[in-house]
Amino acid sequence: MACFCGCNDFEKNPNGQYVGCVKCGHGRQNHDDKYRESARKNEEQSQKRLYEEYVELYQIADRSGFKTIWTGEHHGMNFTIAPNPFINLADLANKTKNVRLGTGTIIAPFWHPIKLAEEAAMTDIISGGRLEIGIARGAYSFEYDRLADGIDPFSAGSAMREIVPAIKGLWKGDYIGEGEHWSFPKTTSSPKPLQSPHPPIWIAARDQNSHDFAVQQGCNVQVTPLWLGDDEVVSLMEKFNNSCEKYKDIKRPKIMVLRHTFVGESEQEVVQGSKDISRFYCYFGAWFKNERPINQGLIEKLTEEEMSKIEMYSPEKMRQNSIIGTPDEVIERIKFCENLGFDEYSYWIDSSMSFEKKKKSLELFIEKVMPEFT
Repeated sequence: MACFCGCNDFEKNPNGQYVGCVKCGHGRQNHDDKYRESARKNEEQSQKRLYEEYVELYQIADRSGFKTIWTGEHHGMNFTIAPNPFINLADLANKTKNVRLGTGTIIAPFWHPIKLAEEAAMTDIISGGRLEIGIARGAYSFEYDRLADGIDPFSAGSAMREIVPAIKGLWKGDYIGEGEHWSFPKTTSSPKPLQSPHPPIWIAARDQNSHDFAVQQGCNVQVTPLWLGDDEVVSLMEKFNNSCEKYKDIKRPKIMVLRHTFVGESEQEVVQGSKDISRFYCYFGAWFKNERPINQGLIEKLTEEEMSKIEMYSPEKMRQNSIIGTPDEVIERIKFCENLGFDEYSYWIDSSMSFEKKKKSLELFIEKVMPEFT
């Protein structure tokens, strides 16, 4: 069994298990054809295979100089399988070497502040101080109905605004919870994070109030236009700048923009990539509406006719609004974000594409696009 980088020797952990090749650290799931093929043929292992492919994409990012990789939180949805990002990041900490590891994002109303503070701190220790914490209010009523007694988005936002100062206080120690959502006696996070005073915190912001909260708390900001285009990106940056102007006495935090990204070698690949991301958003919208039957974690299938009627998610709109194109086109679109003042750009890889398409696009991005920004 040989790795594609030419290695033939694999390292073993103290239990005698293979953990990676000596040269690059790739796991056997990436290079053993028989191992991969058996997983593909066994339906019971399909989710296991998805995770292995997820790990491989992150290992590619790690080797190629990405600053941070992000993984989210969702529940009961095979549309996006991510029940606890800290579990994933603890695993990735031992399968990557340099890249920082971020929660993109924790859903605030689903966590108790003590549990969040301690799990984050332990992950920071396991990762050698590489953790970044993204926190959001959440989006899907499907999840609110199951994990937060049907909480409404406004109350979910209130939970986010309460949990951020709470986890900071717990890391500092001897914090008393006296909030609307959580109350508890004097408590100190055990353990405390490795990074001092704590890992960087990022707030998923959309409206002006959430930008104001993030800046006031000294937190970095994550934004995404979702399926919308450059006008929305400009609006989000304006909100951030308004908050920075409002709180001039606070050091300007960082702001990152997350956008669906696909790099194709040909127009044919780009057109198909637009169709794939269109399909993703059609299902995103269906989950968001929470109106269709769901069975075994899968929402009722959308017909081609149904999807064709959703103009705002059409392939043409996706090509126009998302970062989809040839390397030169993608470079131009990202420079637009850079010129607006964004500190970081996040390549949103989650979509309805096959693993092979995702991998090829990512490798093209690394080879043809990243050199323009490093």
